[in-house]
Amino acid sequence: MEKQLHLNLLASRPPMAGGLQSGSKMRMGPGRKRDFSPLPWSQYFQTMEDVEVENENGKDIFRIYCSGSHGPVLLLLHGGGHSALSWAVFTAVICSRINCRVVAMDLRAHGDTKVKNPEDLSADTMAKDIGKVVEALYGENPPPIMIIGHSMGGAIAVHTAAANHIPSLLGLCVIDVVEGTAMDALNSMQNFLRSRPKTFKSLENAIEWSVKSGQIRNIESARVSMGGQVKKWEEPISSPGVSNSIGEGIIEEEEEEEPEEESNNKRMKEDDQEIKKESVFTWRVELSKTEKYWEGWFRGLSALFLTCPVPKLLLLAGVDRLDKDLTIGQMQGKFQMQVLPQCGHAVHEDAPEKVADALATFMVRHKFTEFKEGYLC
Repeated sequence: MEKQLHLNLLASRPPMAGGLQSGSKMRMGPGRKRDFSPLPWSQYFQTMEDVEVENENGKDIFRIYCSGSHGPVLLLLHGGGHSALSWAVFTAVICSRINCRVVAMDLRAHGDTKVKNPEDLSADTMAKDIGKVVEALYGENPPPIMIIGHSMGGAIAVHTAAANHIPSLLGLCVIDVVEGTAMDALNSMQNFLRSRPKTFKSLENAIEWSVKSGQIRNIESARVSMGGQVKKWEEPISSPGVSNSIGEGIIEEEEEEEPEEESNNKRMKEDDQEIKKESVFTWRVELSKTEKYWEGWFRGLSALFLTCPVPKLLLLAGVDRLDKDLTIGQMQGKFQMQVLPQCGHAVHEDAPEKVADALATFMVRHKFTEFKEGYLC
């Protein structure tokens, strides 16, 4: 069962125990509708900018979102298939807790980052990207930086720290990625990716699927972050196979007002009309094509994590995710661990306040920063 949970390490999926499962329905009560409309990044971050980085083939452009004006920098790295927007709600919360600056970046081939070689998602290349972006932002004297990564981003954070790409590194926080369970899950990853809907009829439709499938349990976070996971379909809507997959994955609301059969027929007609009028959305990242890099992200990760010389925090959705190396390291006090139950894999999206509280407490304890005046922890 835990192996199934860790299929999430590349792209979030619903947990197999507790909460909603894929295919389950949610009863909201008669006539009650939820708002799945997208929310803007500007509601959570102060600025957005594109950072140019030189490479052998020209320039790569990395999209970043920032908040805060003083204090240590929290450099946030998202999971596979996600984007910097997955940190939006967390950013608003952490900035209300402690004095800090936030920089959330779209990793290569993700979100709105544009690189010359988007096929290269090796751990080494992605870790070097982090160092180059930090150098482009701050020059030779960067401020103190705490690097925080979720899932794939957590693995890249460890590789970045271990390679000393950030000379001013304060600490390291890894969220819900452990080598043992990640490696075990890779064999089943392609099956999971094939099970996801390939297209959505609208961004609202994608947000609705993410919440009802359990990929993201926090509807507010889904409304701002799903726009970083999907993009408008670039081929004609009449392309073969497109219309067949538009409705996949959407779990319809149960309505009390009209008979189910009549309601379904009505929805099908409405869907058909909408398909003719609207563009469709598909995933920004074809994760299935990145398989050759998966092992490189995770193999040896526990040993790398334990050897990083800075204070370390590991946040998990379940204690049974620990492998042997981490269990021994935790017993020896080599890192701090906190379990945040009742969360899916996207812990920082599902429970942004809990993650912010854990991180704020960790950073204040290590005297990296202070709580904001008036904030009662």
